[in-house]
Amino acid sequence: METILRGKTSTVRIGPGLPTVIIGECINPTGRKKLAAALQEGDLAYVQELAQVQIDTGAAVLDVNVGAASVNEVDMLPRAIEAVIEVADAPICVDTPNVEALAAALRVCPGKPLVNSVNGEEEKLETVLPLVAERGAAVIGLLMDDDGIPATAERRLEVAHKIRDQATALGILPEDIVFDPLILAVGAEPGAGQVALETIRRLRAEMDANITAGASNVSFGMPDRGLLNRTFMAMAIACGLNCPISHPAHLRDTALAADVLLGRDEYAMCYIRACRARKS
Repeated sequence: METILRGKTSTVRIGPGLPTVIIGECINPTGRKKLAAALQEGDLAYVQELAQVQIDTGAAVLDVNVGAASVNEVDMLPRAIEAVIEVADAPICVDTPNVEALAAALRVCPGKPLVNSVNGEEEKLETVLPLVAERGAAVIGLLMDDDGIPATAERRLEVAHKIRDQATALGILPEDIVFDPLILAVGAEPGAGQVALETIRRLRAEMDANITAGASNVSFGMPDRGLLNRTFMAMAIACGLNCPISHPAHLRDTALAADVLLGRDEYAMCYIRACRARKS
């Protein structure tokens, strides 16, 4: 079960046994005042800078989100994507809850993009999935529905099946649906990490799915967040997570090490090259 994404000329393969693919999260103004200000001013040079930095530090796919106050997403999201593809050949992950902005963005994306995201809410299924099918894109399925985020892995798997059933009915291939188990903060919900890991294991074992997640969600509100994030990331990769959304500079080394230990990096060449590059 391989999910294949494409940029202008590049191809990224996501699948069991393959090296971990990092989706760069930095082009998102949430919590990033400098980016929000640049988007509000219509200045896309900083967006291009963020794209280049993420490619240089290990991102294989670039998430693009322009959801800041007073920013017209329908206008700005396609412009931001066009700015990114001027400097980077990575596949684009189109990140917006605005269906009009999504449609506009998909028209300018080269290759085969990833849509972030759909969930099990009826309105989202009815509005987002047809756009994904028409464009021939891949899509992230968030494991929540009209009742919110399920408390158990069992219920989250039910949402996954619902999303897959409706997507495939529209002609979207099962391999083009990447699931996000939705990792909650352990500081607020002590069992959140365990539920997320069980969900990841079951998505892999029962649905042969490829899996993404926000790598830093688990540590919100906790001290030494980096330690928790790195530890959880390694555990999640071992359970089946293979395309996390993260700041590549923060978690690339953890992903590289995990791939070596899980036999996903032939002769450890990716790991060795990264180590040599740090020393040069």
